[in-house]
This record gives sequence, structure tokens and C-alpha cells, in this order.
Amino acid sequence: MSTGKEIRFKIKSVQNTQKITKAMQMVAASKMRKTQKKMQSARPYAENIRRLMFNLAHMNGYTKNSVNFLRVPVETNSVGIVLITTDKGLCGGLNTNTIKVFYQKTQELLKEDVKIKVCLIGSKGLSAASKLNLDISGATIGLGDNPSMDKLVGPISDLLNKFCNGELDAVYVIYAKFINTMKQQAICEQLLPINQSTFNVKPSNISTDYIYEPDFAIVLNELARRYLESVVYQCVSDNMASEQAARMVAMKSATDNAKNAITRLKLIYNKSRQAAITKELAEIVAGSAAV
Repeated sequence: MSTGKEIRFKIKSVQNTQKITKAMQMVAASKMRKTQKKMQSARPYAENIRRLMFNLAHMNGYTKNSVNFLRVPVETNSVGIVLITTDKGLCGGLNTNTIKVFYQKTQELLKEDVKIKVCLIGSKGLSAASKLNLDISGATIGLGDNPSMDKLVGPISDLLNKFCNGELDAVYVIYAKFINTMKQQAICEQLLPINQSTFNVKPSNISTDYIYEPDFAIVLNELARRYLESVVYQCVSDNMASEQAARMVAMKSATDNAKNAITRLKLIYNKSRQAAITKELAEIVAGSAAV
């Protein structure tokens, strides 16, 4: 049995850990609220670009050939995957679940002899993908709490350009979607080709045409590119909100476990102390009886 001194040392150690996890829980809760606001504020930009695409496409009688990102390949021989993970750990099974979906998707494609190019956002995904010996077209890490489009555009543009050039037949994005504080779901969504329904709108909703140059098709394709970049940014914002929510829950669980551990250790310490006192009293009584 551990001595009283050892037990006191363990209690002090767990108490220090509890202070750290409690502080991390509070920080994560504060950051989660900020990332949720950021996630919500990013949506109007993507929605306005989509509405602008609606108007421009239908006022000029667009076709699939006029938008490169609508190209539907006859067969799928090569695929791009954007994997979004976190840069830091201590967020429960968030990254594990996301990487699991990524692994399942890559295995499914490899079985069909499909070539894979990967764009990685976040150090955890970069570490996981490096172990699988996949073709990494681009990566970015260290986005911090305020992700900048400047860091995202480069790696993403490489996959977009390859799709336009016919080097890729599809592009998927895998990330942790924020459902609520207690639930974050790792999902795989198709980014390219753009779903035809994205351009579907009732003619009665279109009331404005635009003066643009140099060409309708060029402007529409650039708008489609900006739309795709905003979708990826939205996914990154979702993933960051999921990260903070998962970390808050994980740190609360760790804090509660530390509290329970301290209670158990104090009980063991009191029992040990009581046993030591009882033993001393028994020795004193035995000594006095011998005299």
C-alpha cells in the first residue's frame, strides 16, 4: 500500500492536472462561440456568389460546356481529395473519425484502381496521409484561430486546375461537420463536378442582367472558382467549430475524471491514515499492558 506521503503527492499532481483541463475547457468554450460566429458569417458570401452565378448563368443560357466545373467525366480514373483536420490534439476522437472516413474512401478508390491526389489542411491529416504513401499535391498547416484564404487558395487551386484540365475526374472534401456542441460528424462530400442543381433557379427569380467583360463564360467560370473556394473555407470553419466543441467536451470529461480520482485518493489517504493511527494506538496499549 502507498504511504501517506505518496498519496498526498498523487492528489497534488491530479489537482494540478485538473486546473489545466478546467482552464482548457473554458478557453475552448470561448473559442467555440467565436468559431460558430465565424462559421455563420462565412455563409452569406457563398450564398451571394451562388445567387450571382444563378442570374448570370440563366440570363445568358449557360450549358455544361460553358462551365468547366460542371464537366461530368465518362469514367473515373483519377480523384482529388481535400482532407481537413486540426493542427492540435486533445479534442477527443474528432481527428480519428475524420481520418477513418478518409482511409475508407482511399481504400475504396484504390480497389477500383483510381489514382488519388490529396490536398491536406491541418497537421494531423498531413501526418496520417504521409504514412499511406499517397500523392500529396499540396498542404497547409498552422491556420490558427483565424484561417486566411491566402493559405487555402494555393493548395486548393492546384486540384481545381487539374480538374479543369481533365487530369482529375472528381474532387471530394472530407471534414468534421459541426452539428451541435455534443455532436460532430465526419463526412465526405463531392466538391467537383459541381452539382447541376447549384445552377437551377426559377426564371421568375431572375430580374437583373449584368454588364461584364471580357466574356460571359470566363466570368462564370471565375465565379464558380470563387464559389468552390468559399465552400472549402466554409468546411474549414465548420471543422474549427467542431474542434473547439470536441475539445471543450473532452476537457470537461477530463476535469470530471480528475475530480473523481481526487475523491478516491482522498478516501485511500484517510483509510491509510486511520490504519496508521489504529496501529500506533494498538502498540501503545500493548506496551502499557506489558508494563
